[in-house]
Amino acid sequence: MALSLDTQLTGTTPPEQHLEMPVQDLRSWAGRPEPVGNGPEVTAARIFVFGASAAITAFGTFKMYEVISPVNITALQVLFAGFFALTFAWIAFSCASAILGFFVLLRGKDTLPRLASHSEMGRTALLMPVYNEDPERVFTALSRMAMALRREGVARHFDIFVLSDTRKEPVAEAELGAFHWLRRQVSPAVKVFYRRREHNHHRKAGNIADFVQRWGGAYDHMIVLDADSDMSASAMITLARAMAADPQAGIIQSLPLLQNRWTPFARMTQFAGRVYGPLVAAGLSAWHGRDGNYWGHNAIIRTRAFAAAAGLPELTGRKPFGGHVLSHDFVEAALVRRAGYAVFMLPQLTGSYEETPPSLIDLATRDRRWAQGNLQHIKIVGAKGLHWVSRVHLIQGIMSYLASPLWLMLLVAGLLLATVARHVTPNYFPDNFSLFPSWPVFDPELALKLFAITFGVLYLPKVLALLLALRDGELRRGCGGCIGLFKSVAAESLVSMLLSPVMMLIQSRVVADVFLGRDSGWNAQNRDDQAMPLADCARNHATHVVAGLGFAVLAFHVSWATFLWLSPIAGALMLSPLVSWASGLPALGRSLWHWNVFRIPEEAPRGADEPVFAPARAEPLLEAAE
Repeated sequence: MALSLDTQLTGTTPPEQHLEMPVQDLRSWAGRPEPVGNGPEVTAARIFVFGASAAITAFGTFKMYEVISPVNITALQVLFAGFFALTFAWIAFSCASAILGFFVLLRGKDTLPRLASHSEMGRTALLMPVYNEDPERVFTALSRMAMALRREGVARHFDIFVLSDTRKEPVAEAELGAFHWLRRQVSPAVKVFYRRREHNHHRKAGNIADFVQRWGGAYDHMIVLDADSDMSASAMITLARAMAADPQAGIIQSLPLLQNRWTPFARMTQFAGRVYGPLVAAGLSAWHGRDGNYWGHNAIIRTRAFAAAAGLPELTGRKPFGGHVLSHDFVEAALVRRAGYAVFMLPQLTGSYEETPPSLIDLATRDRRWAQGNLQHIKIVGAKGLHWVSRVHLIQGIMSYLASPLWLMLLVAGLLLATVARHVTPNYFPDNFSLFPSWPVFDPELALKLFAITFGVLYLPKVLALLLALRDGELRRGCGGCIGLFKSVAAESLVSMLLSPVMMLIQSRVVADVFLGRDSGWNAQNRDDQAMPLADCARNHATHVVAGLGFAVLAFHVSWATFLWLSPIAGALMLSPLVSWASGLPALGRSLWHWNVFRIPEEAPRGADEPVFAPARAEPLLEAAE
């Protein structure tokens, strides 16, 4: 007999206290974005980031113009320069934001906002939306968080809701058993509730909206989690106190750090997030100010503000651009900000964690759905009444996926340009009168300088993050000391160079699928460290190997110089099955830890074998099946 649909259960949910959540109109808006208290330092930060981005992009594009040094400008040269300018602008913007973050962290004056007293922080619901997830993993994490709140003496301010959209009956039955286990573990100090929807309308966004409409009236705030989220009691308490002290706050986002994975790919991502992430977050927070963004989890939301402002409409047209909003978090942040509430980040808040996909192929699977959602924002970025910074957030989300096909088109245009130069006889005497021939010019020295400029813009954020890590004694020691930091940054840079061309083709294919009208569907993510067989990696990356061979052959046909310039990209593509397979081996990840590579401070050493991830997990969920 099927179990655990909310219409079949009693005692798993509290009495309903409804909130209206009207669907928002994206085509009209009677009001206008109200100021939310940004100071002059935010204006200065925005001037710096956008001004520096424009200056770096203009300088790089001018240097590219000098390299190709056109006598008679052709359409192909214009196309090549255009692709270069767009691609360079994307990395220039990230670089400028990171430079800002460097100075913010170097100044060291970033502090938490004013906090309400513990008695004034209101009631907060911890929402754990799940969809065919491993119940033991989810409920063990919730048990740890609930016990931490009980130890801090604030349990009465927090209730836990597990909001299930699970479609598989065996998983749903395990969820129900785990729910009863968790309730026995933490009650009566922390109240735990479980609801499984009969129809998973609008996926995660609809799951949260269903909670808001049915039980939102009982709670001042809600902290939205993901199935792999983990938060310390101090982090949850601080978010609740900050929200209670700021009546204008609508969403406060924490900075989730990555942890708890063993594959080399995941460990590299964890290290990059731990060392580079605070720099990036500090820069974003500085120029976002109180017009910020929301990443869909590990954030606290004012329930009534969300209900009044963030009801998502169905988008017109067919999927993948039509239908319900997939990447709902960016849109919800924009709508909450449109309604006059502040949205901001607390990058300095510690104790917020999540997990990362264990392999490149798992990341690509998740990226397929995210790409469709972000590209869907093309229909939303022009919505009426949005603050201009909210529109920038939506454009950034779109560009995070369009950047890959732009890079691919830049490479293709460059190869075509080189091929034309190799096989087409130049016109030394154009139609207009000239006393001297017009010699085609290509300056290799300028090309090398342009490469150095591009390399510098791309890697400067990593250098700045490394300098900050070396200054931070706790972070430096947690990453294995100076030697460990240098080895890890070098290894991360090398592996990133090998994976970037592969991700370029993966994301280009994804973007093409979306524009061709192919829907992503909705599948549960793989959250386990499982090594993929080499044969499966070879099959998944076969097209990338063929593309690498194609690039190499065409470049060699043009010239040795072109072949050498493209060899890192072609070589990375041809090696992609091996790199993807090796980067997904948990045993190799453990060896890297022993070699003092990709360590992070959240790992507390436990003897000579391996570390324990902190915060420590609760005891395994042994009774869940009872």
